[in-house]
Amino acid sequence: MALPTSPDTLGLMANAIRALAMDAVQQANSGHPGAPMGMADIAVALWGGHLKHNPANPHWPDRDRFVLSNGHGSMLIYALLHLAGYDLPMSELRNFRQLHSKTPGHPEVGITPGVETTTGPLGQGITNAVGMALAEKLLAAEFNRDGHTVVDHHTYAFLGDGCLMEGISHEACALAGAWKLNKLIALYDDNGISIDGQVQPWYIDNAGQRFESYGWNVIGPIDGHDAKAVSAAIAQAKTSETKPTLVICKTAIGKGSPNRAGTSKAHGEPLGAEEIKLTREALGWTHEPFVMPEAAYAAWDAKAAGEAAESEWAGRFAAYKAAFPELAAEFARRMAGDLPASFADVATEAVGSAHDKAETVASRKASQIALEHFTAKLPEMLGGSADLTGSNLTNTKSTAALRVDAAGAVVKGETGSIGRHINYGVREFGMAAIMNGVALHGGYIPYGGTFLTFSDYSRNAIRMAALMKLRVIHVFTHDSIGLGEDGPTHQSVEHAASLRLIPGLDVWRPADTTETAVAWSMALANRARPSALLLSRQNLPYAPKADADVITRGAYVLAEPSEVGLKKKAQAVIIATGSEVQLALHAQAALAQAKIAVRVVSMPSTSVFDRQDVKYKKDVLPAKLPRVAIEAGVTDFWWKYGCAAVVGIDTYGESAPAPVLFKHFHLTADNLVATVRKVLGK
Repeated sequence: MALPTSPDTLGLMANAIRALAMDAVQQANSGHPGAPMGMADIAVALWGGHLKHNPANPHWPDRDRFVLSNGHGSMLIYALLHLAGYDLPMSELRNFRQLHSKTPGHPEVGITPGVETTTGPLGQGITNAVGMALAEKLLAAEFNRDGHTVVDHHTYAFLGDGCLMEGISHEACALAGAWKLNKLIALYDDNGISIDGQVQPWYIDNAGQRFESYGWNVIGPIDGHDAKAVSAAIAQAKTSETKPTLVICKTAIGKGSPNRAGTSKAHGEPLGAEEIKLTREALGWTHEPFVMPEAAYAAWDAKAAGEAAESEWAGRFAAYKAAFPELAAEFARRMAGDLPASFADVATEAVGSAHDKAETVASRKASQIALEHFTAKLPEMLGGSADLTGSNLTNTKSTAALRVDAAGAVVKGETGSIGRHINYGVREFGMAAIMNGVALHGGYIPYGGTFLTFSDYSRNAIRMAALMKLRVIHVFTHDSIGLGEDGPTHQSVEHAASLRLIPGLDVWRPADTTETAVAWSMALANRARPSALLLSRQNLPYAPKADADVITRGAYVLAEPSEVGLKKKAQAVIIATGSEVQLALHAQAALAQAKIAVRVVSMPSTSVFDRQDVKYKKDVLPAKLPRVAIEAGVTDFWWKYGCAAVVGIDTYGESAPAPVLFKHFHLTADNLVATVRKVLGK
C-alpha cells in the first residue's frame, strides 16, 4: 500500500470525506461534522498509505485494528468504510443516525462492518486500543516461531482533546508505555476546540511531555492537513521497537468551512444549508449531496490491496500450519472465541471438586480454587488485579506475572509460557476498558479484580462491555459490610443492586465453593455477556445441596422444610444470596422449632434466573407463598420479586469487625425469623 503522490488525488480523497460528513450530518439534522472534516487528511495518510485491512473480510486475524476514540466524529469512519469498499452502501450513509441503520450516532461494533469497537464515551477508545495492542503483543510472543510470523499487526487510534482530558487516558497510556506496546500508534487531532469553545482556559496540558513521561515516542506537532507529512510520521512510528507512539497533528476543526472552521460551531451541529453551499465552493466540490465521483472511489478502493494482504498472510499461515499443526489449530480456536473441546469436563471437575470437598472458605478463596482448575486448562485466560492481587486472589499457579524486558520482549518462563497475570496498578477504570480491548481483539478471555466498592470506577467500561456483548469477567471481592473495619468507604451496600441494573451483565453473588465454581464456568461459557462475580472477604460455610447443576439456572431451592425435620409444606420462602444464605438456613432451622415451615431459595444470579422459563420460576417461587429476601445491601432491588419484606441495609456501613456490624445492622438469623413471623402473622 502506498499513499498517492498527486496533491490533486490527496485533496480529492480528503474532500470526499468532508463532503460525506457535512451532508450526512445535515440530512440527519444532528451530529458532529467538525472532527471528520478536520481529520480528513490524517485519515487519508493512514487509510490511504498504511492501514492493513481487507474490506471483503473485516475479521481476518492479522488485520490492523483501527479505533476512532473520538467516536462523536463517526461520519469519519463511516465515510472511510464506504469509500474503501466495505459493505456499507451510500443508502446507509443517507440513513445516518436513523433507527436500525448501520450508521448510528456513535460507532458500534457488530452493527457496522469494519468497526472494531463501540466508542463515544471519550477516553475509552484509546484504552480499548491499548488492550488490542496488548493482545497482539502477547499472541505474537505465544504463537510466532522463528521463520513463521503469523501475528504481526498494528493498532491505530485517532483521538482528540476530550480523550486526553479524560482520566482514563492517563491510566491506559501509562500502562501502554510500561508494556512497551510499540505497535500502538495514536494520532492526536490537536485542534484546540471542544463544545464549550477554545480549550486553552481549561486544558493547558503539554501532551508531548506527558506522553514522553509515559515512555512513548512523540512526533510533532506536525501539520495535520499535510497527508504526506502525517504518512511520514506514521512510517517513522512503525519503526519503533520498544515504545508506542503519539503523533500530534495540528488541525482546524471543520476544515473547509469558510465561516465555521476553527470554531466550536463546527463541532456538534450541522453546518447549515448556506454554509455547506459556501464550503462546497471553497473546496471546489461540485457534486450533489451523497454523490461521489468515480475518481474518488478509485483512489480509496482498498479491496484489491486488502485481498492481497490477507492472501499473503494466508500463505504464511499455511506454512505455519504445516510446521506447527497443533499451534495453528490452537490459534484458530482461540481467535474464533471457541472454548477447548474439553471445557465441559474441566467445568464438571471444578464444580464436582468443590461439591465433594464442601470447604468452608471465603468466596474470594473459592474463586481462586476454581481459577486453579480453569487457568490450568484454558491458556486463553488472561487475569489481573488493580493492585489488590493478594486480596482479590486472581493469581494462580498457572498464571505467572506478565513482565516485559528492556528490549520490549515479553518475558517467558522456563517452559516458554508467557505471564498471564497483569498488575494493572491502581487503575480500575483503565483495567476494565483494557479488558474490553483484549476481548475485542480476540485470542484471550480477560478477567480482572478489585474491591466491589470500586466497581463505581469501572462502571462505564462494564456497561460498554455489556453493550458490546463481550466475554469479560470482573472479580469483585469484599462484597458487603462483611469486610469489616475498613468502614463505609469500602463497604459496598448499593453496588450489587446497581450492577444488576446493567442490561446484558450477568451478576453472580455465590454462597459457597460450589456456587462460585458454577459462576466461573457460566461466565467462561457465555461468550456474549460480561459477568461480575461478587465475592466475600469472610469465610462462608458450604451449603449442602443434592444437585449442583441446578445452580446454572441462577436460583434454586436450597432447602425445603423437610430438610429441617418438618413434614409440613412451606408457608413462606426466604430468598438469599452470598453470605446471607447461611443466615437463611439458620432462620429456617429456628422457625422449624416453632413449627413454621419455610423454603430457602439461594439466588446467586438474579439476571440468569430472570431468563428462565415461567414454569421454572414459579416452581422456585410459588405464587401463593409470601417471600422474604435478605441481602447485606440496599433493599429496593428485591421488591421486584414480590417480596412481603426485605432484610437489608439502606444506610452506609460503619467501621467495626464484621460480626459486630451484622448484629448492629440487624442482619441476623434472629431478625430474619422475626421478619418471617411478622409476615405470616405468627
